[in-house]
Amino acid sequence: MQTNISKEEYARLVNLAGRAAIVVASLLIIVKLMAWFMTDSSSILATLTDSIMDVTTSIINLFAIKVALQPADDEHRFGHGKAESLAGLAQVAFISGSSILLMLTGISSLVNGHQIVATNVGIGVMIFSVLITIALVIFQTNIVKKTDSVAIKADSLHYRTDIFMNTAVLFALILAAIGWHWADGLFAIVVSFYILHGAWEIGSQSVDALMDKQIPSSEEELIIKEAYKIKGVRGVHDLRARQSGNTKFIQLHLELDDNQTLFEAHEKADILDEALEKHFPNADILIHLDPLSTVPEELSGFNIDIQTDNSGKDKS
Repeated sequence: MQTNISKEEYARLVNLAGRAAIVVASLLIIVKLMAWFMTDSSSILATLTDSIMDVTTSIINLFAIKVALQPADDEHRFGHGKAESLAGLAQVAFISGSSILLMLTGISSLVNGHQIVATNVGIGVMIFSVLITIALVIFQTNIVKKTDSVAIKADSLHYRTDIFMNTAVLFALILAAIGWHWADGLFAIVVSFYILHGAWEIGSQSVDALMDKQIPSSEEELIIKEAYKIKGVRGVHDLRARQSGNTKFIQLHLELDDNQTLFEAHEKADILDEALEKHFPNADILIHLDPLSTVPEELSGFNIDIQTDNSGKDKS
């Protein structure tokens, strides 16, 4: 996803999203703790534990965002953007632990035939939990659309699973109220598997970022098309691009006619740099200029479906 906001606006939005998550999770801990004392429900205990995990991961998330937003320094020349991905992995650990605890609690409830009391209180608290979590996820989703923050994306996915979990607990309490007490434990087990699936998705995204996975092919094609729009560009090769935090790092080689002056070649690089900045604000772009005669035939031209004439003008 491409973002078109300044680093200052990015910092403001992701910090706002991080603080909102901490406030919501803290509020949910208070109301769920009261509900658990009154109902002695295994599923409410499980969702209470998850909310405690939520606060912990959101605090880690907020700290990681602050680190990721620090500018590059002498020891970290490429910045600190990967701190967001590290936070995503930390969330995976907490989410996985929460889901395993939830599963064990559900199994215990089924085996022991545990019955809950004061189900009306529990139902009211879970309705409140679902509504306030939905509001938080909607807010986080809007922030992700504007920032494409890995950390907020992971946090939003986490709270999205909470919506399903709280809804499942709500149905379990309703069924328990009509005498189906086994539903309390069964729903806890089902939701635990759903949470593990969410943890897998977060972990995959975080690992991709830490391993410098190449940007999507659609964005690669956009970069190459912009290069071919420049008159005199004969080819593009060795395109490398990755995402770290809110910064894209783009490196490529431009193939130019041998008889161009250094000034003319540099001017074409500047034109491409400005064009890419419009699509990828705050990107770190490095363009290497190659005389066409020095480029090995196997490298010349990039393997995408773009037709060009000898001047490099895009015909697609």
